[in-house]
Amino acid sequence: MSINARRSLASGGRLKGTESVSTTPPIERPMMIDRPGCGCREDASPATTFVVDQEKIRMAVRDILIAVGEDPDREGLLETPDRVARMYTEIFSGLHQDARVHLTKTFTVKHDEMVLQKDIEFSSMCEHHLLPFMGKVHIAYLPSGKVVGLSKLARIVEVVSHKPQVQERMTEELADLVMNELDARGAAVIVEAGHTCMSIRGVRKTGSTCVTSAMRGMFQSNPPLRNEMHSLVFSRRA
Repeated sequence: MSINARRSLASGGRLKGTESVSTTPPIERPMMIDRPGCGCREDASPATTFVVDQEKIRMAVRDILIAVGEDPDREGLLETPDRVARMYTEIFSGLHQDARVHLTKTFTVKHDEMVLQKDIEFSSMCEHHLLPFMGKVHIAYLPSGKVVGLSKLARIVEVVSHKPQVQERMTEELADLVMNELDARGAAVIVEAGHTCMSIRGVRKTGSTCVTSAMRGMFQSNPPLRNEMHSLVFSRRA
C-alpha cells in the first residue's frame, strides 16, 4: 500500500474502488398514518403497555412531605406515599388508553334527529396545579345512519378526563371524538365544572362554575339546532 493510501485511510477516507460500509444500525422510526378528519398523523405501530413507576411517585411524595416540614415516618403518614402512588395510577389512567375504541361498535338506526346524553358526571385533574376539577358533561350528536351505545359516551368521558387536563381542551377532545369516530353530521359538547384550584387556593372563590362548549358540523352552522341543544340541557333547572 502506498504512503498516500495509508494517509487516506488514517484520515477516514477509503481506497479507490472499495465501498463504504456503515456500522451504525438504522434508526427505527414508528410507522405513521394519516388520521382522516382531524388533519393529524398517528403512530400505527403496535401499542405498548406503560407501567406507572409507583416507586418514583412514593419517593417524590416523601420528599414533598419533608420539604414542607413534615415527618414522613410518623404513624399517620407512613403509608401516604403508597396511597398517593396508587391514586395517581388510577386518576391518570387515561394517559395510556385510546378513547376511540369505545366508539367502534355502532348500530344501524334510522334516526336523523339529535341524540343527547346529559349530566355525565366526571372528575379530572387540572394540569396547572394538579388539583381536581369536577362536574358534568353533556354530549349531543346528529347521526348519519348509525348510533353508538349510550354508555360508550360516558366511557369516552372517563378516558379523556383521567389525565392532566384543562377543561377547554377536554371539551374540544370530546367533540372531535364524537364527530370523527361516528361520522356524525354534527356534534356538540358542553362541560360544567367547579375547580378546586380556584376554590381552595389563590382567589378562593367557592361556588363558581366554569362552562365550556364545542360545536361541530351542523351544531356550529345551524343556530336553531344549537339553541335546541342548549334548551334541552338547561331548561329544567330551577
